[in-house]
Amino acid sequence: MAEMFVILQYKQGQMANQNWKLDGEKVVVNHQSNVVWEDDRFFSVEHKGQIFHGELMEESLEDRKLKIKINHREFVVSKDGPLDQLISELGLDKIKVRKLQQLKSPMPGRIVGIDVKVGDEVEVGNPLLTLEAMKMENVLKSEGVGIVKSIEIQAGDVVDKGAVLISFE
Repeated sequence: MAEMFVILQYKQGQMANQNWKLDGEKVVVNHQSNVVWEDDRFFSVEHKGQIFHGELMEESLEDRKLKIKINHREFVVSKDGPLDQLISELGLDKIKVRKLQQLKSPMPGRIVGIDVKVGDEVEVGNPLLTLEAMKMENVLKSEGVGIVKSIEIQAGDVVDKGAVLISFE
C-alpha cells in the first residue's frame, strides 16, 4: 500500500523531478496535490482546492504502473525507473519500422485472396493476402511499411515456400 501511496502522492519537492507518465505521455509535476486513501481501493485527490474521487482499478507494482479511475475517467499512471532512463538514452525505446522489399511465402499453399493492389501503401499489421495451407487459411500481414510495386501471384495460384508473392517500392 505504501508504494501505491507514493505513486499517487506527488508533492512538489518530493516527486517533482521524477519521470512520470499518464496514459503513456510524459507529464511534468509542478503543482501540489494531496492524496487521501479511504481504504486499499478508494482514494480522494485534493488539487487546487477541488476534491476528486478515485478508485484503484489495477495495480502492477513490478512494472511501476497503476490503472486508476478518477471521476469516471480511467488513467494509467506509471513511473520510469533507472533502466527505463538508460534504455531511452541509448535510443532503444524507439520502435523501428522496417521498409518492406518483398513478401515471400512462409509455407507452401494456395492463394485464397489478395487484400492489396499495386500502388497501395501498407502499414505494419495490414492484411496483404490469405494463404491456405494444410486446410487452414492464414492471413499474411505486413511486418513493415511500403508501397505495393507488383503482385506476383493471383487468387487460386499454388505457391512453394519462399516464393515471392508481392514486391514493394
